[in-house]
Amino acid sequence: MLCLYQTSIVISFPGCKINIGLNIISKRNDGFHNLQSIFYPVSWSDVIEVNPSTKTQLFNYGTSLKIKKEDNIVWKAYQLIKNDYNLNPIHIHLLKNVPNGAGLGGGSADGSSVLNLLNSKFNLNISNYKLEDYAATLGSDCPFFINNIPRLVTGRGEILKPSSLSLKEYYLYIVHPEIHISTQIAFSDIKPEKPNSNLKDLVVEDIKSWKNYVINDFEKSVFKNYSILELIKNQLYDHGAIYASMTGTGSSMYGLFKEKPKKMDSKHISWIGKLN
Repeated sequence: MLCLYQTSIVISFPGCKINIGLNIISKRNDGFHNLQSIFYPVSWSDVIEVNPSTKTQLFNYGTSLKIKKEDNIVWKAYQLIKNDYNLNPIHIHLLKNVPNGAGLGGGSADGSSVLNLLNSKFNLNISNYKLEDYAATLGSDCPFFINNIPRLVTGRGEILKPSSLSLKEYYLYIVHPEIHISTQIAFSDIKPEKPNSNLKDLVVEDIKSWKNYVINDFEKSVFKNYSILELIKNQLYDHGAIYASMTGTGSSMYGLFKEKPKKMDSKHISWIGKLN
């Protein structure tokens, strides 16, 4: 156990991600599924501030988080490090901007950000490899946010390989209609099978061709139950998107644009920004 002292305030802006393609390849013996996807980082971010205090507390702001502190991924991340290092008390302030349950991994990014923040604030010198191990205990997509660079994701989501895919010249338009999609509905029409294309080859393909074969397998069952999402996807294409898709198991839809798009006439939560 290591006791380290630090008085400075540290702030982080954890972003989120989109799935470019999401294929369910096979059912595993452990009950999970093998998948393939590309996670691409997005700069739509929450804000986390950590500062010294006499008692460790977590404060939430912004998007409502109606869960117990003990179930909050930010608190879980703090406890992971606290179990191995004797940290001084801190206040953790979390401002939520990225919607929850949107397929964007905003919560996972928050948890991983706290791991990185504590490592930096208390000079713990934990390697990225070890931080990814910590993150994996928080959730399957949490390790991605430790380094937050494009990754080819396989296994049940825990195997990360570098991807040279770059979308820096494109704008991203995310639309979130505030629908919560249950895991049961998302998997209701899933029939695991090996896809015709390998997502690692996307780096050499023209993005204009993605519409024909870069598929999120969950769209079939989710669109059947929530037709508004298919409507939004079509609206993104009508609005000029080169490629549009659902991210994760939803319910966010996104479109990639060559030029910065104007906001559609919609009451849904949305975000427009340049990809890095």
